[in-house]
Amino acid sequence: MTTIRIIIADDHPVVREGLAGMITGQPDLDVVGEAGDGAAAVALWEQQQPDVVLMDLRMPGMDGVAAIEAIKGKRPSANILVLTTYDSDADIVRAIEAGATGYLLKDTPREELFRAIRAAARGESVLAPTVAARLMTRMRADATESLSAREIEVLQLVARGNSNREVGKALHISTATV
Repeated sequence: MTTIRIIIADDHPVVREGLAGMITGQPDLDVVGEAGDGAAAVALWEQQQPDVVLMDLRMPGMDGVAAIEAIKGKRPSANILVLTTYDSDADIVRAIEAGATGYLLKDTPREELFRAIRAAARGESVLAPTVAARLMTRMRADATESLSAREIEVLQLVARGNSNREVGKALHISTATV
C-alpha cells in the first residue's frame, strides 16, 4: 500500500493538531508537516514535496489562495485540497481559479475527508456537496449559453457528493470526461 504524504496548512494550532491526530490513524495517510501560514506552507511544500496539501484560506501574511498560486506556479500538478469554514462564492471561485484540486468545508465528516484526500492524491477534483451546489447556481446565473442536459446531469451528481470516478461510472463515461 502506498502512503499518501500530507501537509496541513492552517493558522489555528488546535485545528492542525486535531487533523493530524485524525489522519495519523489511517494506515495509508501520513502527515509530514504542518504550517501556520501560507508562506510557511509553500516553504514546507518545497522541502517535503507531499502528495496532498490541506490548505486553509484565511491565514496571516500570505493567505491560502496566494499559497496555492505559488505552489501551482512551481508544480502545476500539485494536489491542494482547500479545507476551510469559508463558503462564499468569491472564496470558492478564487481558490479554484488559483488551482485548488478541491474545496471542502471544516464540517466535513472524517470519513469523507479521508476519501477526499485519497481522491485528491489521485488528481481527482473533490467538492463538498454544498460547494458544488453553489457553483452550479452561480454557473446557471452567469452562463451566457445554457448547459447541455449531460453537463447538468454531471453537475447534479457532483453536487450530491459523488466523486468524478463515481459520476463516470454512473453515466458510462471516463473520469477524464467528467
